Amino acid sequence: MTMKMWNKKFLAAAVALSAMTGQVYAAETAHTGGEADELMPTYSLGEVVVTATRTKKRDIDVPAATTVVTAEDIKQSGASNAADVLSKVDGFVYKSFGPNGAAMGAMTNEVNVRGLKSGALVLMNGNPIAWRGKYNLDQIPASEIERVEVVKGGVSVLYGSEAMSGVVNIITKKKHANEVHAGFGNYGQRSYGVTIGDDKFGFYYNYDKFGHRDGVSYTEYTQTRFHGQTRTDVYDILKQNMGVTYHVNPRLDFQMGYYETEGKYKRTVTAVDNTHALTRMQHIRIGALYNQRKYETKQYITQLNYRDTDWKGSLFFNTGTLEFMGPSYFNSKTGEKTPNGRYHSREKNTTYGIDLQRTWQVNPKATAILGFDLVHEVYAELATPVSADHARYTRNNWGVFGQWEQRFNEKNTGVFGLRETWTTGAARSQNYHNLSASGQWLHKLNAENSLYLNISQSFVMPTFSQMYPNNDRQMAAPDLRPQKGVNYEIGWKQNHNGHSWKAALFHMRVADNITAKVNRGGGRAEYQYTNEDFRNIGLELSNEIRGSHGFSYNWGVTWQNPETKNNKKAIGWDRTFGRLQLTGGVSYQRGKWTSALTASYLADRVQSPSDEPSYRCKPYLLTTWNTSYAPDDHSEISLRIDNVLDRNDTTMHSGSAYYVAPINYLLSYSCKF
Repeated sequence: MTMKMWNKKFLAAAVALSAMTGQVYAAETAHTGGEADELMPTYSLGEVVVTATRTKKRDIDVPAATTVVTAEDIKQSGASNAADVLSKVDGFVYKSFGPNGAAMGAMTNEVNVRGLKSGALVLMNGNPIAWRGKYNLDQIPASEIERVEVVKGGVSVLYGSEAMSGVVNIITKKKHANEVHAGFGNYGQRSYGVTIGDDKFGFYYNYDKFGHRDGVSYTEYTQTRFHGQTRTDVYDILKQNMGVTYHVNPRLDFQMGYYETEGKYKRTVTAVDNTHALTRMQHIRIGALYNQRKYETKQYITQLNYRDTDWKGSLFFNTGTLEFMGPSYFNSKTGEKTPNGRYHSREKNTTYGIDLQRTWQVNPKATAILGFDLVHEVYAELATPVSADHARYTRNNWGVFGQWEQRFNEKNTGVFGLRETWTTGAARSQNYHNLSASGQWLHKLNAENSLYLNISQSFVMPTFSQMYPNNDRQMAAPDLRPQKGVNYEIGWKQNHNGHSWKAALFHMRVADNITAKVNRGGGRAEYQYTNEDFRNIGLELSNEIRGSHGFSYNWGVTWQNPETKNNKKAIGWDRTFGRLQLTGGVSYQRGKWTSALTASYLADRVQSPSDEPSYRCKPYLLTTWNTSYAPDDHSEISLRIDNVLDRNDTTMHSGSAYYVAPINYLLSYSCKF
């Protein structure tokens, strides 16, 4: 099907959905007298979760490991973006290439759930926002987030591909206050923003900059003509985002956002091994530039969302470009000097589609959900001034899913789901299909305690960028197989006397996990995506405490043993990530003052190179301290301090090491008008 035909169908569907909405809203307004409070509930921590079952439920009644982070929690923590929010959540492992979300092109800042790389599906308002299986959560400002719902474990039956280890649903604010803010800090940090809105319309714009971070990484080279070391510095890390929201009526809203990031990297020679003759012939000097790069990301996210008591529908359109460019003073394969060398690559990713869901209250004890979703995916490699290569791949992703919830008695409820997913129109007829099932059982011990059992199948479809090369270092892998997994989980939840306890014992097995592997033959590192197996067993325990005298606390403990099996290494099962994670925080709110300290500690860590066995590395400890003072109802002064203990940690889990920024602060002022 051509792009033109798809655009016409997409537009027709949007018009039909809008027309249907007006009719339904008019009918329901006449019936309810215009009151929509039942359909638009207020959410607070530990009370209501929508993402886990696609229906509104109290957290204690959801048979899955869930976490809800509210806007108030985000504000108190001082988080600046969605990645900051998730980096302190139990069971999440964070990776960063540099401060302020300085991603290196397609190598983005990732959040890992339960040790499975790229196993989490990221949604915004229930719609997918990933491009070719990747996402940059640093692009989403914390000030625009109403709440974040996290569901751990396989959720593919409800949400399709990528929801293998969990789902992150970022729900954005529908109403914006009239407010401006400005901030500055060390390392050239700057932050500015404005929001304007009323009950119908909203607009926001944010600009963030991190000036420089020297020595973010060090790399050893053993090339034909260069043996030595380089240092990587990052500078002029910029992020801009803007958006508009419009509420057609209480059930239909429109949202469009634009996100732009830019980061510049410079690699300088810091050591030279002149015992090698070819290196001496090159006359390489310490301080010489190795290469320079500028990485740009531009992304548009557009959504039209509808919801009433029975129907839920969404239309979405996401598109974005990645561009990497800069001079290369050395050949990346041989290490030979190339004074006039240039590097430039561009790619464009587009996804758009529809998600429809109908809910029936079959009888007082049974609820049924039937849904359909369709995503059209486009991946294009674009020509540049230094490369005429170009390619374009498209694919249609179809899904039909159903869920039946049966309350057998006051204590026992079962939830059973089934999904069929298939692709059409793929290059080389490389189409896939998958049938997944899930079963959940909830047993209420009493009004404040529940036990649950969750067994769910999940899957991940290979992406175009994994199957086909998008740079001169990648080898094609057109015969990749979808990865398939099963998640087994037993859990307990309790809400009692201001304490919210959660515990989960899980076991996950994944066949044909899609992973990049490096081949260093021929004096140059090249990589190719392959299939391997993955497994993990773990225990999670957490507690949130609404304390007295203005204090609140939360802590979490996760023990796990994530492992991969790769026949090329010939070592059997090899551990990845870390085994022990501790997360926690304390907040204080009294009068005009608010202060919060949050931390995440990952121990018993390993780094896993693509072509060598894993090796141990030191723990990381991420800390943030945020304090705010509001002299009146219209203004607020905030001081955020990151890396409070000034640790030289790396959050990377591969063979490379990119270090977090030293202790840094941002002092900001906001004013409502």
